[in-house]
Amino acid sequence: MDSVEDERIPFSLRPEWSDVKPIPQNDGPNPVVLISYKDDFRETMDYFRAVYLSDEKSPRSLGLTSEAIEMNPGNYTVWHFRRLVLEALNADLHAEMDFVSHIAESNSKNYQIWHHRRWVAEKLGTEAMSMELQFTKKILALDAKNYHVWSHRQWVLQALGGWEDELDYCQQLLEDDVYNNSAWNQRYFVITQSPILGGLEAMRESEIRYTSEAIITRPDNESPWRYLRGLYKGDTKLLVSDPQVSTLCMEVLKSNPNCVFALGLLLDLLCYGFQPCREFRSVVEALGDLDSSTSDVKLANTVCSILESVDSMRSNYWAWRKSNLPSQAC
Repeated sequence: MDSVEDERIPFSLRPEWSDVKPIPQNDGPNPVVLISYKDDFRETMDYFRAVYLSDEKSPRSLGLTSEAIEMNPGNYTVWHFRRLVLEALNADLHAEMDFVSHIAESNSKNYQIWHHRRWVAEKLGTEAMSMELQFTKKILALDAKNYHVWSHRQWVLQALGGWEDELDYCQQLLEDDVYNNSAWNQRYFVITQSPILGGLEAMRESEIRYTSEAIITRPDNESPWRYLRGLYKGDTKLLVSDPQVSTLCMEVLKSNPNCVFALGLLLDLLCYGFQPCREFRSVVEALGDLDSSTSDVKLANTVCSILESVDSMRSNYWAWRKSNLPSQAC
C-alpha cells in the first residue's frame, strides 16, 4: 500500500483534470472539531464534489469514484454516483464485478458494497447467478457467519436461481462445523423457500431425522434445537403430538440431565398439554427426585426449578415462567 501511495499522482498534476476546479469541503465558519484528513483523501473528495455537482458522467468520473472508494469504501454518495455513471456510459458490468470483488475481499462487512453488488447482479441477470454463488462461498470460507454475505446469497437464490446444490452446501458447512448457526439458518431458508423441494411439509420428516442426529451428537448445541422447533413452524399441536420430539428429549435427558435445551423444550411440551408416558415421567421424576405419584402440574414446576438451578444466567426468566405456568400445567 505504501508503494502505491508513493506512486500516486495528485489530481492537480494530472493534465486531464486541469479544467476542473476542486470544491473544498464546507465545514461552516466555526467547525467544532476539524477532521484531520490525509492530503490525498482531501484532494480526491474535492475533485469528486466538483464532478458530482456538475453531474459529469464521464470515464474520468468513473475512475475518480474508483479512487475515492479505495480510500473510503463506506461512502454511499460515491457509490450512488458511480452507479449513475456506469449506466450513462453503458459500462462493462463484468469489469465492475471484478472491481467490487476486489473491494469486498477486504471490506466484506460493508453495506454499500453489497448493495452495489446486488445492483450489478440485477443488471447482469441470470448469467450472474453462478458467479455470485461462487463469490459468496469464497467469502464465507473466510467468515462463515458474515450476515451481509448470507443476505446476498439468499437474494441471489430467490432472484437468479441456483437452488439445486444449496442443501448440499449447507450440509457440507454443518459437517465442517455443526455449531454454525448461520448454516442452520440457511438450511431452514432452503427447505422453506426452495421451489424444488416441496416446502416444509414435504421436508419435515427427513429434516427431523437429520436434526435429531445432530442433537444426539452435540446436545449442548442450541442451533439444532431451535431448528427442530422451526420444523413445526408454530404448530404446537403437531409439536406436542409428534412422539419423535418427546422421545428425543427423553433420550438426551437420560445421559445429559442438565441439558438446558432439552429441559426448555420439555417445559414447553408440558405447557402445551403434553401427556408424558410412564417411561418419560420416570426420567423427569429422577431429575427432580420425585415419586411416581407426581402430577403433571408438579412436573412442570419441577422442570422450572431445575432450569433455575442449571441455567443461572436466566434464573429470573425461569422463575417468571414458573409463576406464569398455564392452568393445565400448574
